[in-house]
Amino acid sequence: MQLDNATILSCLRSAAAALAVLFLIGWTGQVVSHPVHQVHLSPPLNDPKTHEDIGKLSAHAQRKELEEDTSIRLMPRVNTDQNHMEICCLHANILNFYLNNILHKYSEEHPSMHKLQTDLHRVSSDLQTQGCNVTHYHNHRHAVEFRRKLERMEGERGINKAVGEIDILFTYLHDFCKEPQAAANATGAART
Repeated sequence: MQLDNATILSCLRSAAAALAVLFLIGWTGQVVSHPVHQVHLSPPLNDPKTHEDIGKLSAHAQRKELEEDTSIRLMPRVNTDQNHMEICCLHANILNFYLNNILHKYSEEHPSMHKLQTDLHRVSSDLQTQGCNVTHYHNHRHAVEFRRKLERMEGERGINKAVGEIDILFTYLHDFCKEPQAAANATGAART
């Protein structure tokens, strides 16, 4: 009888070890299929230094704003219930407008502007490579509204206001320009 108990105990230990391994494999598979961090479609969007530089640039421009301009907001608020890639591409269009019409006019105003323009060009290029057709969003009501408000402010005053809101634009790009979940899952599974 004692031999039978030892055999049974040995079998139970083996079964428990096998069950533990299967549980660990299942848990690992679940962690891989639900990544904690979503991957951004452009590396500068994940770079804390870029976030810091954008914040400094925005604060610098805001200090130059006229008091009456502090209550105006150029950057339209988004409906977060929309498709995130559409929100991303809309803001990629606005970023493209910044690169072509605003930032080069402010380039002498801030010491890190050259690096920031390089990073933002990279973001724009990466997003276009990933499928954002920025010209498609040129006539989107938010893009039109942004350009119309900017035009009404005229010249240097409008440029300062737009640069003062670049942190809002960058936040929208950061929050909405992420790989779709299915692509992130496939990428995570391919890494293992």
